[in-house]
Amino acid sequence: MNRWFLLLVIVLAVCAFPGPLRSQERGGPSAAGAGRFDPARDADADIRAAVAEASKTGKRVLLDVGGEWCIWCRRLDTLFTTHSDLRSFRDAHYVVVKVNWSPENKNERVLSRYPKVAGYPHLFVLDAEGKLVHSQNTGDLEKGKGHDPVKVMEFLKQWARSE
Repeated sequence: MNRWFLLLVIVLAVCAFPGPLRSQERGGPSAAGAGRFDPARDADADIRAAVAEASKTGKRVLLDVGGEWCIWCRRLDTLFTTHSDLRSFRDAHYVVVKVNWSPENKNERVLSRYPKVAGYPHLFVLDAEGKLVHSQNTGDLEKGKGHDPVKVMEFLKQWARSE
């Protein structure tokens, strides 16, 4: 009985204090790309705002599709948190939008504009006018139990707007 009570207390503590792997900021367009996958956000409005920002700044839009439930989504977020070179390059060249996909909100209307996603996270690169430039299965960017920083940097450089 005591073990179950202790386990319950630990689970509740972890849920109440999610720690550094889960940002407390909201999704939506952000130069920093910080945020979380939020089923309550209006993904269409977030993408329109990101395209407007990209048009002004000469950047591309990076749609990061996934959910808080997704371990690989959190691993990709952690990669950007722990590799300042990746985060700096991404933020210099992309406006990042987190697009939630979860049972609460699959964002089917918005995601129907893009190629079908086979797994999560999935990345879409849009130009400054909102047109799809590239669809990236992040499984191709993995190495072991995470994403390979070298492969992610190659991806970011390949699809960044050429000056």
